[in-house]
Amino acid sequence: MADHGESGAPDAIPLAGVLTATGHRHVVRVYYADTDFSGVVYHARYLEFFERGRSDFLRLAGVHHTELADGKHGEKLVWVVRRMEIDFKGSAKIDDVLTIDTITENVSGARIFMAQKLSRDGQVLVEAKIEAAIVSENGRPRRFPKEWVEAFMPQG
Repeated sequence: MADHGESGAPDAIPLAGVLTATGHRHVVRVYYADTDFSGVVYHARYLEFFERGRSDFLRLAGVHHTELADGKHGEKLVWVVRRMEIDFKGSAKIDDVLTIDTITENVSGARIFMAQKLSRDGQVLVEAKIEAAIVSENGRPRRFPKEWVEAFMPQG
């Protein structure tokens, strides 16, 4: 395993990750609780790693879950995952340092289409395609504000 310094993260990436020219990058370590009895990451944990990547992408892009829930945008709003497709290519193990890259492929109305890759030392282990939406408290779709679209779309 590569030496990642005192922070445990390549190039000392901050806790919430960093925005990149194409989206967001987040680094996580695999802990014992993430693994099955053999020390390999349990398949459902990858969903949690991807969720962390998307959540911190939102946070750094200026969209905070607490503000959505507090009605700052005129009504209470929530994110919902509508569809997810996952392709497992390899396995992560206890103590691995993983990189989660998230990009926005498209925003259409109330929906956002994202792609995520989870890798270890440059080797892609898991890929996912996600369709999520913004909905009101009663479950009705709400359009993405223009400034959100600009914040989520790749700058490159």
